[in-house]
Amino acid sequence: MATQVEEVTKSSPLDANEVLASLPLYLKQFVVDQNYASYTPQDHAIWRYVMRQNIDFLKNHAHRAYLEGLSQTGIDLGKIPSIENMNRILGKIGWAAVNVDGFIPPAAFMAFQAFRVLVVAADIRQINHIEYTPAPDIIHEAAGHAPIIAEPEYAEYLRRIGAAGAKAMSSRKDFELYEAIRRLSIIKETPDADPKVVEESEKEVHYKQDNLGEPSEMALLSRLHWWTVEYGLIGDLDDFKIYGAGLLSSIGESYRCLSPDVKKIPYNLDTANYVFDITAEQPHLFVTPSFQHLTDVLEDFAKDMAYRKADVESINKAIECKNPSTCQYSSGVQLSGVFTEVLTDNANQPMYLKTSGPSSLAFADVELPGHDKNYHKDGFGSPVGKLKNSAQPLEDMTDGDLSELGIATGKTVTLHFESGVVVKGRLDNCQRREAKLILMVFNDCSVKNNGAVLFDPSWGTYDMTVGERIVSVFHGAADKDAYEQPSIVSRSRTVKAEKGEKDRKLYELYQTIRDCRDNDADYSKLPQVWETLRDEYSDKWLSPLELLELLLQNELYPEIQKEIREFLENLAKSDKEITKLINDGLRIISTSYSASEFAAK
Repeated sequence: MATQVEEVTKSSPLDANEVLASLPLYLKQFVVDQNYASYTPQDHAIWRYVMRQNIDFLKNHAHRAYLEGLSQTGIDLGKIPSIENMNRILGKIGWAAVNVDGFIPPAAFMAFQAFRVLVVAADIRQINHIEYTPAPDIIHEAAGHAPIIAEPEYAEYLRRIGAAGAKAMSSRKDFELYEAIRRLSIIKETPDADPKVVEESEKEVHYKQDNLGEPSEMALLSRLHWWTVEYGLIGDLDDFKIYGAGLLSSIGESYRCLSPDVKKIPYNLDTANYVFDITAEQPHLFVTPSFQHLTDVLEDFAKDMAYRKADVESINKAIECKNPSTCQYSSGVQLSGVFTEVLTDNANQPMYLKTSGPSSLAFADVELPGHDKNYHKDGFGSPVGKLKNSAQPLEDMTDGDLSELGIATGKTVTLHFESGVVVKGRLDNCQRREAKLILMVFNDCSVKNNGAVLFDPSWGTYDMTVGERIVSVFHGAADKDAYEQPSIVSRSRTVKAEKGEKDRKLYELYQTIRDCRDNDADYSKLPQVWETLRDEYSDKWLSPLELLELLLQNELYPEIQKEIREFLENLAKSDKEITKLINDGLRIISTSYSASEFAAK
């Protein structure tokens, strides 16, 4: 995995702004090159169509920050934005963007947000999914997420929910659902996908959604994220604006969300109980009165999360997730690994923690030298609590304090904890950080609890973490770069469509139209462009629409204009799936002319 991270960081422009430079390696492994040259002229036409439709509609229905933010975040309506250009502009507001390959795990997605980095899928939707795609694409993220973060209050909410999500406890079932959703999104965006395969993949997603069991912290937080960041409305129930990126980037759903058939519900903590289906249109949406209210609800939710509450229930969440997690002691020392057991005292407080398999120790999210997962490859166990008959926590004791209790390096000492745990062995050394005692290392050591053996001298060196209590429990390793969590990057990859000769010829026609529009190229080629579109691409609508607009704007070839308009109108009548798309495109064109002038042309 280290090699993979190194290769990714070398090939990616991660030094484009200061925010990117601070990204840890475990996040950099998700970053891919945008490969801007791979976008076809049709891809740019799709971007242009969606953006112009969205702006036309959203100027009356989106939160004011969206339209203001388009220019602030470097979004060009006419062509797909480059990630480098976005980063130069986003850096001015303290944010950044990176390209990734489709869906990434929720914890990583949230962690990027915590670092003020937007993840932007490098791919763009196919034309047959132009209204909405279940897969992440550059329209959704660059045109949906990026503009609204220019609003400071919302941007802070985005960072806060990212920070909470990065620490949220998740389960194996959460990851299985993520993989199922990722597979479905890839299949749906695969050209000529087999409908039976799509149906089977959708069934798999629904099955895993319906069988998550008791939702994890991540599952609940993902729901809050979905109903705000992706599908949020702001204002009153009867007078609201759109701010969720899923709506801002979907010309279909942004229109349909206004319908009274889509129930509008006040946004509050109970929203976490509403599941969502990524494969279907949303039957209800939630309305927040303000962006500050989003943060207030998030804080109300977060106060009971394991990384803040840190009680026995929190440690049990770590045990149940069966994935690497971290328990942080009051001394600051952090134990990371797969937790398997927590022993409790008479007051039901943690008194001994156990992990199995590779474990590591850290302080302030930096691994302690010599205490990596290879050294602690067989698991870890250590007490929590105060020494018996001692008012002062062990972590706060100086060398002098320890000496008064007969505790000194090189001596055999016995530590009696209030819980009943007894540690007896030769103390070899003590480690401190920021004036706190965090680790005591013993040899020839035994650890017992009411006669039960927790550690035997024959097992080797005993490293005892020091702390009166557990203050935080969170998902993943404390030092993720050092721990190198396995399988964090999905092995499945988005499918790149193969371009045939007919596709390439169509793209050349798109490019000719674009060259004439942007660079005043040779307009005499346009009649031939139309003849080829009419004769060889009679089922295509977007390229004739672009050509018609170009001819109208430049008052060229009125007879061809009439032909194209009739062609599009007939196509709209014969294919109901594209009726609205064509009619909306014609309407956008007409806004540049008076109604009578457009009708006469």
